[in-house]
Amino acid sequence: MKKILLLGTGGTIASEMSPDGLTPELGPQQLLRYVPAVSQLCEVDCLSLFSIDSTNITPAHWQEITRVLRDRYDDYDGFVISHGTDTMAYTAAALSYMVQGAQKPIILTGAQKPINYDSTDSKLNLLDAFTCACSNIIHGVCIVFSGRVILGTRARKTCSKSFAAFSSINYPELANLHDGRLMCYIEPEHRPVPRFYDKLDTQVGLVKMIPGTDFELLDFLLQRKDALVVECFGVGGLPSYDDDRLFETVRRYTEEGKFLVMTTQVQNEGSDLSVYEVGHRLKSNRRVLEAYDMTTEAALAKIMWILGQTKDAEEVARRFYTPVAHDILYRG
Repeated sequence: MKKILLLGTGGTIASEMSPDGLTPELGPQQLLRYVPAVSQLCEVDCLSLFSIDSTNITPAHWQEITRVLRDRYDDYDGFVISHGTDTMAYTAAALSYMVQGAQKPIILTGAQKPINYDSTDSKLNLLDAFTCACSNIIHGVCIVFSGRVILGTRARKTCSKSFAAFSSINYPELANLHDGRLMCYIEPEHRPVPRFYDKLDTQVGLVKMIPGTDFELLDFLLQRKDALVVECFGVGGLPSYDDDRLFETVRRYTEEGKFLVMTTQVQNEGSDLSVYEVGHRLKSNRRVLEAYDMTTEAALAKIMWILGQTKDAEEVARRFYTPVAHDILYRG
């Protein structure tokens, strides 16, 4: 029988009602009591890392999870991480870069309703997560939710209330689960020996363009950050308006050593800066990177990981466009 480590981090799945609303209260051992069928699948050890609403997750929490995965990696056949849904896609993306090439399953799951509710998705999600953690096919970082197995670099929360909360963006789902049966369509990549990374550059910002975005917003963020992820309109680009100040701001700060990652607000199909003049004029700037079909969550986590290892422009670009866990397919 396989041995699995359950890491508790809080979230809705572990919440109870308080006078101020739902608050994480239950530890991983308490979660397991609601799903006795897990004991028929594997042996489980439990470790409570923290008990917080996932809105409060920070990169420091990603580093703590990674540290535990590294320290306990040889002791277990797989890992399940119970996590709040609101930032689960960010955590899954970050762990995909911080734990690369794992041949063991690292499964994130959670719920839209607490596990002690009569009508809840918690029990099935948790059981499905353990089914995947015991699999000989699934490996690496994945989200298991509502019967779907989604690659950690491709997941996004697309429903705020429905049980089918997560979608796989610009990439097929790896597998589905029906009545406890795992049907795997795509086997994730893995290496014989995983690589763990603990350094992140957390001085990375994210801005969503709106009609009339003021250059001062980019100026403010680029003064304070090492890199800025920009969610553009459509296939991508910066508006020139009447003064070209946005382009001038980008030129000035990239010459000072800052990086921009251009992505799109549009969920599917990705960016292509070469299509329009407003994007094409950015292509010659070697410190302006394009996310193409990557999710915003993955692009943000990836540039944090890369800048934690190097600030050399050529090496940053090389690593950004080198696929990790199938995070990018199209690279211009």
